[in-house]
Amino acid sequence: MRIPIHYAFAFLFFIAVNAFAQDPVNEVSFFEDERVVSMELLTDLKTLVNEKEVNKYQPAKITLRFPDSTVITEDIQLSARGEFRRTNCYMPSMKLDFKNPSSLQLARLKKLKMVCGCSRGTTNENLVLKEYLIYKMYNLLTDMSFRVRLLHITYRDTKRKIKPYSQYGFFIEDVDEMAKRNKCYEVENITFHTQSTNRTQMTLVSLFQYMIGNTDWAVPTYHNIKLMRPKKDSLATPFTVPYDFDYCGLVNAEYAIPPEELGITSVRERLYRGFSRSMEELQTCLAHLHQKKDAFMDLIMRFDRLALREKKEMTSYLDGFFEKTNDPAFVKNTFIDEARTK
Repeated sequence: MRIPIHYAFAFLFFIAVNAFAQDPVNEVSFFEDERVVSMELLTDLKTLVNEKEVNKYQPAKITLRFPDSTVITEDIQLSARGEFRRTNCYMPSMKLDFKNPSSLQLARLKKLKMVCGCSRGTTNENLVLKEYLIYKMYNLLTDMSFRVRLLHITYRDTKRKIKPYSQYGFFIEDVDEMAKRNKCYEVENITFHTQSTNRTQMTLVSLFQYMIGNTDWAVPTYHNIKLMRPKKDSLATPFTVPYDFDYCGLVNAEYAIPPEELGITSVRERLYRGFSRSMEELQTCLAHLHQKKDAFMDLIMRFDRLALREKKEMTSYLDGFFEKTNDPAFVKNTFIDEARTK
């Protein structure tokens, strides 16, 4: 029996669509999947932890075990990244380069930043998990945010001079992919004053950073901030996208010490680093944050990789923000009267 040609094409289309949807390393679906990826990283760990040189890539072999039982092992390149962690941590944060002739299956992931524990042990692992949750919280507020994918990483040294160990970490979405999702492109090497960025988005970023107790960011120097513009409007004021939240009060890392010039003694002490806004702008943005309160709390309390004590510490800190910002007098004093002027 001959099959009509339109049925044959429909069948082939169905197969192709399903194959694409189930591809665990598609650059889009990889970060849409909430499940943990098991990862084994084999490299010269001694060189990595001793030298920690930015953009000095070294070979590594990576094995990713996906929840659907797919296993991929390929040769890649990696380097240390970051400022504080390279100087003060045993294990630096890394950038993994998948765009190699030897990594055909993973090449679509391009280059990804990987956040890992500052050192071994549960304490450092918990800090990573808290920072992961903050990225997920910001995802609930806006699509103009970096997606993340949780990893359970086993580190192995090619020279067997460092004992293997395992710890949670996570990948951060490539900036070009994040911009592409938002029909934008990344802006680089142009100095912008904070007030020269998209006002609505900047208000959200500033209040979110205040909520989590983060002062470790700056627009003019691109410090833990990415900027992007709509592809169809190259003259538009750029949108701000924050990242790297490990220095905030909600994470409460032992190594996080605020600069003296800020006048606070602990990252748990909130300080608004944004500029003054009208009460109407503030109320609109705060309403958006308050509407997401239950979602934030649910995200944290349902996360089964943190102990209950750690989760309650996070929700209690957030409660302080929501309670205070219910008071119009506090809002006016903090975000208008005492806001930055330069």
